[in-house]
Amino acid sequence: MVTGVLIDWGGVLTTSMSDAIAKWIAADRIDGAHYRRVMRELVDAAYNGHGENAIHALERGEIDPTEFEHDLASRLLTLDGTPPAPDGLLKRMFAGFERAEAMYDMLREVQRHGVKTCLLSNSWSDTYERDGWDEIFDAVVISGEVGMRKPEPRIFQHALGLIGEPGESCVFIDDIEANIRAARNLGMTGIHHRNPETTIRELETLLRLPLWRA
Repeated sequence: MVTGVLIDWGGVLTTSMSDAIAKWIAADRIDGAHYRRVMRELVDAAYNGHGENAIHALERGEIDPTEFEHDLASRLLTLDGTPPAPDGLLKRMFAGFERAEAMYDMLREVQRHGVKTCLLSNSWSDTYERDGWDEIFDAVVISGEVGMRKPEPRIFQHALGLIGEPGESCVFIDDIEANIRAARNLGMTGIHHRNPETTIRELETLLRLPLWRA
């Protein structure tokens, strides 16, 4: 029986990361190909590699977001061949996020049936829209606030402790495969989120509850 659902925020409870980044690239006139090369290297190291980089430090809250913005801006180029303005870079990057209302409706229904819910998110700065969180989450774990990050096992263990449920009874929903693998290693069932309908349909099967509203 599933008694807990742990869920990511960016790209899961919001519209996709790629859509938000595309809007920012257009608005800031970023060299998209160069951006993708830079981020591919940083993100791959942060989630699949060995050693540490600025993403690890940012997500654990070990460096100020402003410091990260200046570091990232120095690596990027606009179409004019100059770095983008560093101040407010993260806010601009994620300004295109919109709430995925179907996912919020799903969480309300899950909680109505007595299943515990926990937000488990790696933070790139305080860009969260927290309205209504008290109504849909039994616990909230933001990496920069707890000094831990996915896919570190300890942050999953911390989240499970807050809702008082064992990993074997919980489902974890995320859009990054490395995070899902880490959750599965702790006994959780993982759902790789690609869009609301497929995720909700999969969760319906696991919970044996009607959750999708067409």
